[in-house]
Amino acid sequence: MSEFKVRTLAELAANGETAEILFWVGCAGSFDERAQKITKAVAKILHHAGLKFAILGTEEACTGDPAKRAGNEFLFQMMAMQNITTMNAYEVKKIVTACPHCFNTLKNEYPALGGSYEVVHHTSLINELLEAGKISIQGGAFKGQKITYHDSCYLGRANGVYEAPREVIQKLDAALVEMKRSKANGLCCGAGGAQMFKEAENGNKEVNLERADDMLETQAGVVAAACPFCMTMLRDGIKHHNKEQEVQVLDVAELVSKAMDL
Repeated sequence: MSEFKVRTLAELAANGETAEILFWVGCAGSFDERAQKITKAVAKILHHAGLKFAILGTEEACTGDPAKRAGNEFLFQMMAMQNITTMNAYEVKKIVTACPHCFNTLKNEYPALGGSYEVVHHTSLINELLEAGKISIQGGAFKGQKITYHDSCYLGRANGVYEAPREVIQKLDAALVEMKRSKANGLCCGAGGAQMFKEAENGNKEVNLERADDMLETQAGVVAAACPFCMTMLRDGIKHHNKEQEVQVLDVAELVSKAMDL
C-alpha cells in the first residue's frame, strides 16, 4: 500500500477543511512501541476505506482515565476540560479510538463536562466498514486458524460491546474459539482501573498469568485483543509460559490489516 500522511485537525482547519472522524490515538497508541503498530493498522484501514479522518497530534492530551481510576478526580477534570475545549473548538462530532479506556471515558464521562460526541471503538467501526462493503478481506491470511478473543473490561462489561470484534474475526474465515471465561463472564487482564501503573497486591498468582492459562487452554494460535493495556498483559502472560513462538497476540485491527495486505 502506498504511503500516506495522517493529517491533524489543525492542518485541515488551516485549509478550511473538516474531518469526518477524529481518530483519538491515546497515550498507549502514541508512546508504547507495541501499541504504535495498532495505531498504524487502524490508520491504514481508515485510509483504505476512504474515510476523511484526522488526529489531534500534539494537541491531544491523556483523557484522564488513569487519574480518575486512581482517585484523582481533580486532575481528571483538568485534563478532560483541556481536551473538550480543544475538540469543541474544532467542532468534533465523531471519534474513533483503539483504546477501550479512552472510549469509555470519552463516551460516558465527557458529556457531563460539556463534551458530547459520537464515540465508537475501532472494532465496531471496522465491522461496520466490512458490512457496508467499504473494505473487504482478501487473501485468507487467517483462514481456518484457531483464534480466541479476550474481552476488554472497559469494552465488554462496561459498554456491552461483545459481538463486533467477534463478527470481524469470523469474517476472517477463522475458527473462533471461546475461552471458558468470556463475554460478561470474562476475566480482566490485570491492567484495568489504573492497576497497570502500580505494583501488584499480595496474592497467590498474577491476574495476567491466570488469564494466560485460559488462553493456552483453547489451543488457539492467535489471541485477538482490542485494547493496548490488555495487549501488554496478555503478551507478558504468554512470555511467562515461554509460548511466544507458538501463540501470537494481535489486535483485531492488525488481523484485518494483515488479511487486507495493507
